[in-house]
Amino acid sequence: MKKKTGYAAAFQAAFPYTIPVLTGDEVRSAYICLPETYTHDINRRFPVLYMFDGHNLFFDTHATYGKSWGLKEYMEYTHTPLIIVGIECNHSPDHGRLQEYSPYDFTLPKEGKITGKGKITMDWLTHTFKPYIDTHYRTLSDREHTFIAGSSMGGLMSIYALLYYNQFFSRAAALSPSLWIAPNDFMQMIRRSRPLPGSILYMDYGSREMKQHRKMDQAFAQAANLLLDKNIYLNCRIVPDGEHCEASWEQQIPFFINTLMYHL
Repeated sequence: MKKKTGYAAAFQAAFPYTIPVLTGDEVRSAYICLPETYTHDINRRFPVLYMFDGHNLFFDTHATYGKSWGLKEYMEYTHTPLIIVGIECNHSPDHGRLQEYSPYDFTLPKEGKITGKGKITMDWLTHTFKPYIDTHYRTLSDREHTFIAGSSMGGLMSIYALLYYNQFFSRAAALSPSLWIAPNDFMQMIRRSRPLPGSILYMDYGSREMKQHRKMDQAFAQAANLLLDKNIYLNCRIVPDGEHCEASWEQQIPFFINTLMYHL
């Protein structure tokens, strides 16, 4: 894909922030990618997409495994009128990311018991972080124009956010969501939710990664049916040869961005 000339996303240098309720004074980085028209049309406001694992989105040098999603290049090429806010995860060796990105407790063979702190994470995001972004950037702060997305555990959190913080987020994207860690809890999470009618969800899973977890195809289908029962507008895909990695998720960017921006 060749980059169009005459356009550049107004990427803001990563700024530091803390989540005292989770990690005290530990400093993390937030990544802000603004559309070109943000600087040209100073009276215009824009939808906002919050994304988990923000360090993996834009720059290979910042990405955990040396490969980013290349999201900045996509935004530059497509002229998408959207603000993207990437939130860095907890990198602590005591499974901080798993804790912060899970709405429920679960147990894994190697890691042992993980205490889910997803509610604490989302309370901070919606009551502290989002107001900061809405105050310092020209956002469309209403529910209709506020989205959330992520992959793996971040995908799980995006579904949780859409279902249980639906007063803030009208649309979400979940790439390769970690349904497998506690499938029964995940299904119960959907059953107990009461999202507003017309909420939109993009959800996918790679065909190759699906084979890595027992009965994952059945769990994915069950989740889709439960979400449809909640009157979610669901764009659901099995990605041919899709894998659990940034390179594969990068290829899904057009699908989930188009879903989030549909009819806006």
